[in-house]
Amino acid sequence: MKNLTIREARKSLTHLDRMLDEEGEVTITRRGEMIARVVQVKRRLPIPSHRNLRQAMPRLRKGSETIIREERDGR
Repeated sequence: MKNLTIREARKSLTHLDRMLDEEGEVTITRRGEMIARVVQVKRRLPIPSHRNLRQAMPRLRKGSETIIREERDGR
């Protein structure tokens, strides 16, 4: 949790999203008294890597076109 004075909060509004990603919660104070608490509505989920998914899958012995033809022709 990050604590900011109201003056610091005004200066750092452009970086608020990054601050919330790092800290999770920001508290704003005026003269030492807490006046606001800022939290994320929903955390951003990382975009999954398709490369990692493909590498995690086992390689097929036959090509998929061969398997589909065999299933289609009933072999």
